[in-house]
Parts: sequence; structure tokens; C-alpha cells
Amino acid sequence: MDCAAEEAEIRRALDGMPGIRGLRFQLGQRVLTIDADEPSIAPALAAVRKSGFDPQPIAVGEPEADHAAGDGHDHEVVRGQVPKLAGALILAIGAEIIGYFAPETLVWRGAGLAVAAIAIWLAGFDVYKKGLTALRHGRLNINALMTVAVTGAFAIGQWPEAAMVMALYAIAEAIEARAVDRARNAIKGLLAMAPEEASVRQADGSWATLPVGQVAVGALLRVKPGERVPMDGVVRSGQTSINQAPVTGESIPVDKASGDQVFAGTINESGSFEFEVTALASNSTLARIIHAVEEAQATRAPTQGFVDRFAAIYTPAVFVIAVAVALLGPWLLGWTWLQGVYKALVLLVIACPCALVISTPVTIVSGLAAAARRGILIKGGIYLEEARKLKAIALDKTGTITEGKPKLVDWSVLDPATDAANAEHMAFVLASHSDHPVSRAIAAGLKSNSVQAENFKALAGRGVQADIAGTTYVLGNHRLIEERGQCSPALEASLRTHEEAGRTVSLLASDAGPIALFAVADTIKASSREAVAALKALGITPVMLTGDNQATATAIAHEAGIEEARGNLLPEDKLEAIKALQAEHGPTAMTGDGINDAPALAQADIGVAMGAAGTDTAMEAADVVVMNDDLRRIAETVQLSRSTHVVLWQNITLALGIKAVFLVLAVFGSATMWMAIFADMGASLLVVGNGLRLLKKGGKAV
Repeated sequence: MDCAAEEAEIRRALDGMPGIRGLRFQLGQRVLTIDADEPSIAPALAAVRKSGFDPQPIAVGEPEADHAAGDGHDHEVVRGQVPKLAGALILAIGAEIIGYFAPETLVWRGAGLAVAAIAIWLAGFDVYKKGLTALRHGRLNINALMTVAVTGAFAIGQWPEAAMVMALYAIAEAIEARAVDRARNAIKGLLAMAPEEASVRQADGSWATLPVGQVAVGALLRVKPGERVPMDGVVRSGQTSINQAPVTGESIPVDKASGDQVFAGTINESGSFEFEVTALASNSTLARIIHAVEEAQATRAPTQGFVDRFAAIYTPAVFVIAVAVALLGPWLLGWTWLQGVYKALVLLVIACPCALVISTPVTIVSGLAAAARRGILIKGGIYLEEARKLKAIALDKTGTITEGKPKLVDWSVLDPATDAANAEHMAFVLASHSDHPVSRAIAAGLKSNSVQAENFKALAGRGVQADIAGTTYVLGNHRLIEERGQCSPALEASLRTHEEAGRTVSLLASDAGPIALFAVADTIKASSREAVAALKALGITPVMLTGDNQATATAIAHEAGIEEARGNLLPEDKLEAIKALQAEHGPTAMTGDGINDAPALAQADIGVAMGAAGTDTAMEAADVVVMNDDLRRIAETVQLSRSTHVVLWQNITLALGIKAVFLVLAVFGSATMWMAIFADMGASLLVVGNGLRLLKKGGKAV
């Protein structure tokens, strides 16, 4: 089971069976999950076997990936087929030679028939088995068409061609299967990058080498220079430089020190370090990337759905045409009955929809793998196809356009009656209990202390509140202070000065009024200007949406080259902004962190999570995940989508164009069966090769 046509056959076989709640196909791994009552499993497996498949149940706890046709397995399969296929081809050539050169005697004719029959048996035993099963169930798939065509050719005395057709078909199928698996397995090579063993610190302080499957969260691991990081974790001691290309697509190594995240499969370039495990091997960022890509491969892209529907009509239609040619040709065009039947059989071989059906999944999978190699996780073929249509994109400010690591650059006391040290202590306590980047920057820029606070409360889109020594304090933005009615002309002037400089201001206040002002600055990334320019060059309008004040938003947007910036937005405001952009421009994407921006991400035609390495929530919320925080990846995604669209329609045109030419030749010209098989399989290999070109767009990050 490795293609959409076979999935459809299994679905038909199980359709309507009692007790079956659902089916989940993972064609890349050749795994089918049947959600059913226990008594229904055996009849379901029997129905699958009756359809010509051999289901092998996976033992509980056995990794599904073991059943995927990985590269090594594929090589073994191809090597195992080589002697049989080579023998079939030699015998088919022998049958052709006998048929062409040998005298027309009973002995030589019998010898030729025997040689051809053996060639057909060697090359086509599986084809016949599946073909007869399909015919019994009234299904006209590739195997059914080949079975009818080869049997018919043999029956009318064209046994040399019947043998050659079956041998060439089997060889082309083997080559094609290998090429298709190359696309499917392009991303699977990442799994091999994570070591199977790790150096783990024991309770007595010694180090032991253990399989990663036995290492628990919280364990301390050691990685030496040149080794790969075995699991996800946080550095606890040591400094180093790590090549994160397998996860984020970054080609430049990233410096790591205590407190920094590391990811399984990345390469330790320099010093030794120790890190604490934060995720099991089965749940590492790398493993989740693989799983997400495999899930994406199983989804139907729009073009693939169209092609599958077209092929379902096309194949029976051509079968009817072939029957009409065989029956009507002798009456209308003066052919002999043998000529009519022969031309009909040639038509059947040409008509096989293999190239057409295979053209879309290979192209889509290649595109998904190319994106993953660049650290872009696209969660379905539909998003890969739809990205080319984007006309506008909403960009969050913090962490997307800017570094996302703001620093406290200035602070001052507003209430002369308040001691500066006390204001600093209270602000630190409030800021340290918020996950917002601005709050973290304030906490990092102030001295830590032991002031006690209670009743902490997050004020969505505004700040944080807590009680200290019986008094309620807030640390929040300009909007919060305005809502509390605590702004004054002097404060407004001070705020305006900071905001015009592109700083984000937070204010410490009590019910009595503002106490202190804290100014935080977040610098624009060096790549943001280039990324915005690339989006504009693609005809996409960038718009900044941020919860920051309008002055800061305008200053940062101007620096990045963005004409339109909307500030002071709450999550629900961003949702309305996305709706407005969709009404004005058309298909719109949204970038966000996958948490606060969830409503806007859901409303957007494509939701993009930035800087999401290791973030479960972002992976779940977005349609596209950029594993580092490089905004340029979005333009690359759109370019890849456009390239994929071009290749898809090149493949469809190739597949149908070649068939159309040979269909005309078959009816009105002198196309033979072996020419037909070359046309059919040649078209299949052409579209597969063309689709695989997209893998090169993934660069050499992996």
C-alpha cells in the first residue's frame, strides 16, 4: 500500500463494514490504523486480504516508522528484484528474437511461447494476482489493465510483445517505486541524525552510556565536541557552538551557554557541555518535525484531489473506448478483427493512469521535504499549494520583525514621594511573574530582591497586577494607565518622547497614581528589511499588527520598510484586522506565537508560527511553522509554493500530453505494445523526476 489508488481500494473493501469507526492511512510509512471494535478487526483484515493486500499487524509498542520503506529497505527490495527482472527481460528479448528470426515451425513456436510465458510469470506474477483480484471486484486499476492487455496480446499470438511489455512494465515499476520513495524518505534521514545512545550521569556521579529510549526527563547528559546531541534539553554547564541545521535550517552555528536550549540531532561543533533533558526521545523537536511532515504527506492537496477524481472517471472511459475500437474498428475502418483487438490492447496499456495519479503526490511530498530541510514545517499539501495565492501578510512585531529580546534601556521614578529602591523592588516582583518579553526584560534589568507579593493576576493585553504589603500595584502599558484614568499631560509628554524613539513603556502604578516608568527597546533584526523587501517583490503587502503602542509600531515598521502598522491591538483586535485585510487584499497570512494570536492565526488563510523550535503550542496552532525566527523563510515558502504549482501542472500536462499523442498513434498510426509501455512508464518516470527537482530547493541544510 503506497499510493492513493491502493488506499481507495482498501477504503472500498472496508466501506460499510459494521464496527469500523474510522481509518487512518499513512502512505509514507505504509501503515493503516483501523479504529474498530475488537470483533470487527479480523473481518476487516480478511477484507483487506481479499482485495489483494497482505496486512502485517504492528505489535504493541513497536515503532510505526520501522514499517516505513526507508532507504536501506528500498535498496534491499530493489536488489532482490534485480535477478528476477533481469531474467524476465532476457527471456522477453529471447522471445522477440525467436518470433522474428526463428522458422515458423511448431517446435520453434512452442519454444517461443514457453520462453514468453516464463518471462511473463517472472515479471508479472504479482501484477496478475492483483489484477485478477481487481477484475473480480469490478475495479479497473493499473494491474487490471495490464492483466487484460498482456493476456489479450498472448491470446492473439503477440506473445513476444506480451512478454516484453510485462518485463518492461515490471522494471519501470521498480525504478519508479524507488524514485517515489526517495521523495517520501527525503525527510526521514533526519531521524538517523539523533544518536541512539547518550552519556548519562548516574546517582554516584559517574557516567554511563545508555540507549536514549531509557533516558528520563530531568536526566543530565554530556556531549563532547564533534558529537550529535542525543535529546532535547537545556544547557546546565559549559559553552559551545552548535550546528542546528537539521532542526532550524540555519547554516551558521549558534553559540550556546547555560540556560540555552539544545535539540536532538544537532551537532556540537566545539566545547563539551552538560544539559538537562526536557523531552523524551520519542517527543523531541526533531521527532515532532518528522511526525508532522508524515502527517502532512498523508493529507490531500487540492490538485491531488482533482487528479484522483479525474483518474477515477478517465480509466473506465478509456476502457470503454478500447472496447469500442476492438468492436467498431473492423466495421468502420476496414481492419481485421485481430488488428482491432491489438489496437484496443495497445490503448489499454497507454491508458494506464499511473503517471497522472503519481504526478501530484510525488511533487507535493518533494515540496514538503524541501521546506523541512530549510527549517520550514508545512503541515499539509493544501498549505503548500495555497501559499502562492497570498496577497497580504500580517506580521507580529516582537520576535518576528524584531529580535524579540528587548532590554531595559531607561527607567525613572514619577512619584517624588517614592524611594527609587522601593519602586525597583516592586517592579521586579511584578515583572518576574509575567512571561511577556517586555516584563522579562524589565526583570532582567532590575536588581532581584525578596519582596513578597500575592494575588498575582494577568491583565490580558495590558500587564500584571499583584498585592504587596496590602496595597494593589499594577505594571502595565499605556493603555492600562489610560483605562485607570491615571494619565496626566506631563506623563503623556514623557510617554510620547519614549514611544517616538521606538521604545515600549511600562508603568508601575497603585490606586494613588503612577509611581515609575520603565522603557524597553527591542531592536529590529538585520534580516527583517531583506525579508520585507522579498515579500513586496512577490506582490505581497506586509502589515504590522502589534499590541505595542502606535508610535512604537510606526517607528519599527518604518525601519523595516513596512508602510502600514497597527498598534494597541488586543487579540480580538488582531482577529478583526485579519478579516479586514482579507476583505481588502484577498488571501492573507498571519504570523504569531501560536498562543495569544490563536484567533488571528485561525482566521488567516495560512497561520505561520515564528521561532517555534521546541514549542508544542505553536506547532499545534499554525499551518506553517518556521523553526527559527528568520522572517525570510516566509518569502521562501511562497516561492516554493509557486514552484510546486508550476511543477504540478507541468507533470499533469506531460502525463496527459504523452498519452494523447500515443492514443492517436495507437488508433490511426502504428504504435505497438512495447512502444505503449515505454510511453506509459516513460511518462511516469518523467513526472517523478520532474517532481523530485523540488528537493533541490531545500538546499544543503540537512
